[in-house]
Amino acid sequence: MSIPPPAITRRLALCALAAAAVSAQATEPHGRWLYEVSVTNITYNQRFTPLLLATHKPEIRFFTLGQPAVPELATLAEEGNVAPLRALLDASALVTATAAASGLLDPGKTATFQIQGNPWRDRLSVAAMLIPTNDAFVALNGVPLPLPHQGAQTFTALAYDAGSEVNDELCSSIPGPFFAECGGPGGGARVGGGEGFVHVHRGVHGVGSLQPNQRDWRNPVASIRVRLVR
Repeated sequence: MSIPPPAITRRLALCALAAAAVSAQATEPHGRWLYEVSVTNITYNQRFTPLLLATHKPEIRFFTLGQPAVPELATLAEEGNVAPLRALLDASALVTATAAASGLLDPGKTATFQIQGNPWRDRLSVAAMLIPTNDAFVALNGVPLPLPHQGAQTFTALAYDAGSEVNDELCSSIPGPFFAECGGPGGGARVGGGEGFVHVHRGVHGVGSLQPNQRDWRNPVASIRVRLVR
């Protein structure tokens, strides 16, 4: 494994030792199965940046509530850039597969993915930034994959605050495409000063450029359907 166990523990929360992961992979029943994952944006006013999906052992979690976000998750939440977190996941022996979208997901729209996983041993995690926000992200954080006899399962996903950036709600702090409030694309300057821990997001309060009647939301923000293909 390319990242030593202490770094994995620090950056992916609760990972086990690589040796244990290799042993578990060697004894997995029935190998890998193929799943279809459909993510629907159920907000009316927030877009999702490209989604990142991963199937992985239960020891991995994208985040722990009340604890600081790993830098790679903070990058996803602040910039919509999934590449650092995906690279970190792909380097772990505890991760079975990852998948990512290439475009934005508008309100009311659905994106569908196929990803491999082991229904007896793997969990599914999903994440993407909400725009326009400072560091809000939608996530599923390690839910069980449906077993072959269970059929399709649907999960609801909340919006979380990475706690890595103050919620100033200013156009200069928020990346992304055209926003009516900003008169053009957002700026995306990294301002820091956040709460320092991941928590359920409190929405838009109108302290900066964004107007609550246009941009606020109520959880959940996504509906995610998972079914076994083969």
